[in-house]
Amino acid sequence: MSEPTGVIHDIGYRHYDGVRLGRRHATVALAVHSLRGVFGLGRTARAKIIPFLIVGAMMLPAVVSIAVMALLRQSVMTYTSYGVTMQAVLAVFLASQSPYAVAPDLRFRVLPLYLSRPVTLWDYVGAKLAAMVTAMFLLLAVPLTVLYIGELVVDMPGSSPTGNYLTAMAGAFVYALLLSCVGVAIASFTPRRGLGVASVIAFYLLTSAVSTLVSATMESVNNYTASGWALMINPFFLVDAAVHVGIFGAAPSSPVVYPSGGGAVALQSLVVVALIALSVIALVTRYRKAAAR
Repeated sequence: MSEPTGVIHDIGYRHYDGVRLGRRHATVALAVHSLRGVFGLGRTARAKIIPFLIVGAMMLPAVVSIAVMALLRQSVMTYTSYGVTMQAVLAVFLASQSPYAVAPDLRFRVLPLYLSRPVTLWDYVGAKLAAMVTAMFLLLAVPLTVLYIGELVVDMPGSSPTGNYLTAMAGAFVYALLLSCVGVAIASFTPRRGLGVASVIAFYLLTSAVSTLVSATMESVNNYTASGWALMINPFFLVDAAVHVGIFGAAPSSPVVYPSGGGAVALQSLVVVALIALSVIALVTRYRKAAAR
């Protein structure tokens, strides 16, 4: 008789007989895991330094404003101007953390492993964007909420701040959605976190510098309409013009007056929607290419 060519060993593996939670639970778990990682939770102590410092920096103006209201009975900062005033801090957070959401999976080529489960490509992209949008929204919404509660406790004279607070919260959501989509899309084009950080911060610096320079040039020749449009090259002023001023009628947070009227507001809103849509399409295209490797 010939020798056996193979042996089957029983090493104790058992079939899974528990509840299969399915695609939705897997997507939510991926989003929660990504959100925790953005703030450094579950990671090394070094990974927590930048997120916690930025959270502290975002809270500082709210705390100072409450102290001034309590001592001097004066308002230091409006709700709708909070995002524009703190745009550099928000940009640093976006640049430092958005590559974390995408770079490791691209670098170690684990995307096909995720997609081997019920999770689809759109689920994966949606989970990553949801985590980053939530992180950016919390970063801006928590200080605004603290400022609102502080103003209610201090009982400042004048009208109720609730309307301004709700307007600012709506703007905070659009800030988070637009910035997260653009930032994650830019960071996804390189598997290296360092290059992702540099790319996102370069985008912010470029748009900020170009908008300021062109706006100042147009203002110097008394073309104030063009100056207002040029300022909206910066996404922070774009959201301020489209949401705070255009939709809710708040005071502008810019040094110049934005173009007004129904047509201008519609165009500003269309640009915001177009930037979000293009970023999502670019992100899905990038991941579809990465998953095919």
